[in-house]
Amino acid sequence: MMKRNWIIFAAAMLLILAGCGKSADNSSQAQPAANQPAPNAASNQPAPGTPGGAPGQAAPTSEPAPPPEPPKPFEIAEGTALTVVLSTTINSKNVTAGQEFDATVASPVSVDEEVAIPKGSPVRITVVNSKKQGAVKGEATLTIKPVAITVRGKEYPIGASSVSATEKGKGKRSAIMTGGGAAAGALIGGLAGGGKGAAIGAAVGGGGGLAASAGTGGKNAEFAAESRLTFKLTHSLTVDR
Repeated sequence: MMKRNWIIFAAAMLLILAGCGKSADNSSQAQPAANQPAPNAASNQPAPGTPGGAPGQAAPTSEPAPPPEPPKPFEIAEGTALTVVLSTTINSKNVTAGQEFDATVASPVSVDEEVAIPKGSPVRITVVNSKKQGAVKGEATLTIKPVAITVRGKEYPIGASSVSATEKGKGKRSAIMTGGGAAAGALIGGLAGGGKGAAIGAAVGGGGGLAASAGTGGKNAEFAAESRLTFKLTHSLTVDR
């Protein structure tokens, strides 16, 4: 009886040990080794050189944004006033047609409340016509107009109206001085001996009168330095921003 119980006990122990060994084997098979990748892990990785994309496919590229449109230039309408300040004096006595002088814009010119032509922009002025005062008669005239303007470092040819100055001739005054000089000469010649002497005196007196009128003749037409002159554009003007 005792021997039988030992046999039963030994058999039970063998069964228990066999069951524990089987559980350990199953557990080791169920968990992958730490240094081995999980199943299907390689298939989820993108191919080299194709980030985020499927293997063998290039990543999509985005189109570059188009460049912004350049700002439109200013369009200054025909008839717009352009006021300038002369840098130097222009006098009909010593200038000829075609000569050029410097000026600057006196007041800014705006388009749609934006300054198109800033104050101080350089302007080229040309002499259209010039006639100095005559020694005995005639009048002095001087006509000028702008032909170009520089805005933000770029020069633009312009069409604009002209401005003229006129100084009336001194013909009447010159005639009086000449006649008076001749009469005085004749009087001196008569006192000297009359006859032929009077004629010589008249010639001398007349010459003196002419010389006087030439030396004190009328003024010439002039635009003084720092003068403010206003012209009007005769053609529209396009100016870059």
